[in-house]
Amino acid sequence: MTRSVDAHAGARRGRPPKGTAQLSKDVIVHATLEVIDAEGVSGVGMRSVARVLGVDAKSLYNHVDGKDGLLDAVAEHVLGGVRIPAATGDLRTDLPAIAGAFRERALLHPEAAPLVLTRQMASFEGLAPVEALLSVLRSAGVPNGESVQLMRVLLALLIGTLLREVQAGPTLGTSDKDSIAARRTMLENSGLPHVTEAAPHLARFDRAAEYAYTVRAATALVLDRISASHPGAGEREDRTGG
Repeated sequence: MTRSVDAHAGARRGRPPKGTAQLSKDVIVHATLEVIDAEGVSGVGMRSVARVLGVDAKSLYNHVDGKDGLLDAVAEHVLGGVRIPAATGDLRTDLPAIAGAFRERALLHPEAAPLVLTRQMASFEGLAPVEALLSVLRSAGVPNGESVQLMRVLLALLIGTLLREVQAGPTLGTSDKDSIAARRTMLENSGLPHVTEAAPHLARFDRAAEYAYTVRAATALVLDRISASHPGAGEREDRTGG
């Protein structure tokens, strides 16, 4: 449902717009999240955020650098709230724990998730999940270069499954009974043998189960790769993790 916003940004000429004195980056970020929750990322603009705050759009430029600044600030705010659990030394525990912390924070504002998951960040907050993954991989004995490659694989899988979770459920399947039945019938009538055979599974989309499976598969992939490429590192990880 689209949020109605009052257009009282047109303050009298010569007077500071209402609310300008209370403006801060944090206030602007929360107003931007209001716009995103109501209208999606596409609804974000200096004017739409200013309307929520009841100020002149120009006043926002004292705190953020245009629309890109707004979007960066929101992504940093969301990522800055990620609480990375303390590492245990066991990749089977640490990798899913980092993924879970990232997912929990990203899904607080589902409409903002695509922004958070795809925007390239250079701030401390934005790079914190990268640091956490590199830290546990390096602690497991993975060489520096390969730890970066594995980290990118993990992030690609995690980001892909989270984007699918917030955006693509109806495309890939559904959890609604009637919709499952209709989708299954359509797939079974596709004339494609393997699609027909898999129709009961293709028609259903359980977000939590899909996420859990992806994390398990990603963790197994990393452990197998470490074991194959660096037996010493794999042995150290096994002894640490039991």
